[in-house]
Amino acid sequence: MESEGVSLPLIHGHVMMPLNDDMRKGACCGRSEFTSGGYHCESCDFFVHKKCVDESSEYIEHPSHSVHTLKLVSKPRNRCNLCYKSIVDLCYRCEICEFDVDLYCVKYPPPEVIDISETHHHKLTLLKEHSHFHCDANCWEVGNYEFSYRCHECDLAFHVDCVWNPPEAKNLLEVNHSHHPLHPLKLYIGQPPEYSDGKCRFCARKIYDKKFYHCSACNFSLDKRCLLNPPSQDVLDLKIHAHQLIFRPRLDSFTCNACGLSGDRSPYICVQCDFMIHQGCFALPRLININRHDHRVSRTSVLGVVNSVCGVCRQKVDWTWGGYSCQKCPHYVVHSKCATRKDVWNGKELEGIPEETEDIAPYVVIDDNTIQYFSHKEHYLRLHVNDHRWEENKRCSACTHPICFQSFYSCLDCDFILHQNCAEFPRKRWHVLHNERLTLATSKADYFHCTACDRLSNGFIYHCGDMKLDVLCGSISEPFVHPSHPHHPLYYIPPAEGKQCNGCNRWSSLVLTCIESGCGFFLCFNCATLPQVVKHRVEDHPLSLCYGEKASGKYWCDICEKETNPKMWFYTCKEHRASLHTKCVLGEFAGLMPGSTLTYSRRSYEVVRNNSMSRPFCRGCESHCMYPIILKMLGTLDRYICSLNCIDGFWYPKNVSGMEFWYPKNVSDM
Repeated sequence: MESEGVSLPLIHGHVMMPLNDDMRKGACCGRSEFTSGGYHCESCDFFVHKKCVDESSEYIEHPSHSVHTLKLVSKPRNRCNLCYKSIVDLCYRCEICEFDVDLYCVKYPPPEVIDISETHHHKLTLLKEHSHFHCDANCWEVGNYEFSYRCHECDLAFHVDCVWNPPEAKNLLEVNHSHHPLHPLKLYIGQPPEYSDGKCRFCARKIYDKKFYHCSACNFSLDKRCLLNPPSQDVLDLKIHAHQLIFRPRLDSFTCNACGLSGDRSPYICVQCDFMIHQGCFALPRLININRHDHRVSRTSVLGVVNSVCGVCRQKVDWTWGGYSCQKCPHYVVHSKCATRKDVWNGKELEGIPEETEDIAPYVVIDDNTIQYFSHKEHYLRLHVNDHRWEENKRCSACTHPICFQSFYSCLDCDFILHQNCAEFPRKRWHVLHNERLTLATSKADYFHCTACDRLSNGFIYHCGDMKLDVLCGSISEPFVHPSHPHHPLYYIPPAEGKQCNGCNRWSSLVLTCIESGCGFFLCFNCATLPQVVKHRVEDHPLSLCYGEKASGKYWCDICEKETNPKMWFYTCKEHRASLHTKCVLGEFAGLMPGSTLTYSRRSYEVVRNNSMSRPFCRGCESHCMYPIILKMLGTLDRYICSLNCIDGFWYPKNVSGMEFWYPKNVSDM
């Protein structure tokens, strides 16, 4: 049953939900002290401790400011007049004197002098001057214009929070813990001792908080979160294991039966089965979708005898450990940690949820040669087998590329055309770049930038939220085989840093990778989806994509008349007499349908083919347009633009009476 929201009008204007987070810093007191949970507003990400709320009233009288009553207000970024720490949000304020006290200091005002004989042999005095100092409690933090406690005899300075521990505030100096009964744990201020690994014994998180609990005799450390919320001594959950599991808070190396990865501390164990599991693996979902596979995958404690690799990282899977497998594809398995990565899984547990049975077929078959396509239901499409004609004037509505030696569907009543393979793209599909399923649709905007290749397109789009893929990038799936690298398939393995594409030599973080040892082949999505055959006005024959060659001497592009690098990809004719830059052959607007219109930088353009006898003059770069698809400004006869850079170079903004207008840089174009 979900918790009900609560209304706290003195604290926050929205309904807030109970949240059991004992370590989160509250906007109430600015501390992350031991509390009994709190309240959270999801829309504002506003959190307050339950204890602070329960003990707060609208008006109070306080000995630190006895002359006036203090009122509970929101004053973020003000500073507390008792400790001079920055106020996160709430404080008590005297509007007459502009006197502010944060909620923590209202309850625990720092005394003028304190005695911490356990850690220092002199008394410390509160210095009420906002200064910049290095804290001598080894907390790794610099005091930045705060009040501090000082030992004038030793010339030492300390944060107020590092040395002032009010006895009522649950900052206990020594505690007995059920998981460490041999010795009490003592409060430790500063960085972990050098002989320790600096991690919490239970959760293995690095101890960053300057206050934690430690037993020096056993080298046993706990952060405050685990001290308050320790793991259960034993667990019986048949979804995890058939027998009771016992918590073992020791430093022991082990291999987790659930995920197959090694651990170095505090597993849960089953003595009967020699079964061990990370605490974090308790939360592994039972049934999920991942973006690398079309079917659901389910968790199993032992994968069984399979000779396979992980469907995500492509590394060998040890079948004696647990993981995820597909019931419909016997050899498809995934490591537990790979399947539950944030870039692979959408975080949804599907156990008990019926599987979607919606029809994702893009068309209905009418007869052997006729279909009814989902986005063009008003007319039927007829199949045409085309293996010898180049139809430059006929373009696919999905990918916007010409019909070139490929079979296609055309409408019986209008000019709607689809390549046969484009017509077969499913209406919904999983994709390696997004962990929600993408939907195929016609583009509702003038154009969009493909997330994968950054090309402009106004053809069909695979989309979900901010993810927008043209159908060429959206149709890529694993394993991906490209003619430039026919011997090894390519996979999407997100790199830690950008990789250099073997096709264009540009660096990108979105690359398809060859996983064979020592191969080092990477391909960006733009190069992976370049057309294999194209036509251009400079050559009567079709041009084929060439994947570079070893050559000496200089090569020149017949389109831009600049030097080409034969080791990079280029287009060449049948007789191999040309080496044309791929960008020169295609241009920046190859993904736009001729005859369509779009608005870019507040100006409207028509997409036109560059097929006149003489090349038109670009008003941006002031040269003759060489690309096959260009833009013409609507309402003009001779104002053309050949690239996005030319658009940016043609217009400039001007502010007139507080309003922004865009003008041509060339006065003659006004």
